[in-house]
Amino acid sequence: VLIGHSERRGEFGIFPMDNNDTLAVKLKYILDAGMSCVYCIGEPLSIREKGLPEVLQEMDVQLTPIYGLLDPARVVIAYEPVWAIGTGVTATPDDAQATHKGIRDLIEQKASKEIADGIRIQYGGSANAKNAPDLSAQPDIDGFLVGGASLKPEFADIVAAISNAKA
Repeated sequence: VLIGHSERRGEFGIFPMDNNDTLAVKLKYILDAGMSCVYCIGEPLSIREKGLPEVLQEMDVQLTPIYGLLDPARVVIAYEPVWAIGTGVTATPDDAQATHKGIRDLIEQKASKEIADGIRIQYGGSANAKNAPDLSAQPDIDGFLVGGASLKPEFADIVAAISNAKA
C-alpha cells in the first residue's frame, strides 16, 4: 500500500486528504492487517531553498508520528522532493544522498540503529534512465519510486541501474 504521496498531502494546490497524523493511523491499520507499505515523505521547493537543515526538520515532522511503527521488513520510505515530481528536475546525486543520509540518521536517533540500517529509503523525484545510474551509486539510496518513467521503455534501464549498483 502506498500512502502519503504529495497529491494526498495537498501539494500542487490540491485539497489535502491526509496529514501526518492521519497517515500514522493509516500506517498502523496497514501493518495490523498484515500488509506492507511505501510511506512517502518530502518537501516543497520553499523548504528546499532554505537548505538541508530545514529539509531534515520537515522530514522529522513527517516521520515523528511513525517512528514507533517503522518495521524494515514491511515499511519502505519514499523520499519525494515535491519540487522535482513530474518537472524533469531532479536533485543532484550528492543532494539526494545528503537528504537520504539525513533521513536515515533521524530514524537511527528516533527509532533505532537496527531500524535505520534495515529500512529501505527510495528516491521519488523524477528518476529516469539518465540519472538513475548516478543516483543508484549513492549508499543511502536503496531504490526508486518511479512515476511517469514507469510507463516508458526506459523503465528497464532504471531497474537495471539500481540492480547493478546494489548487487
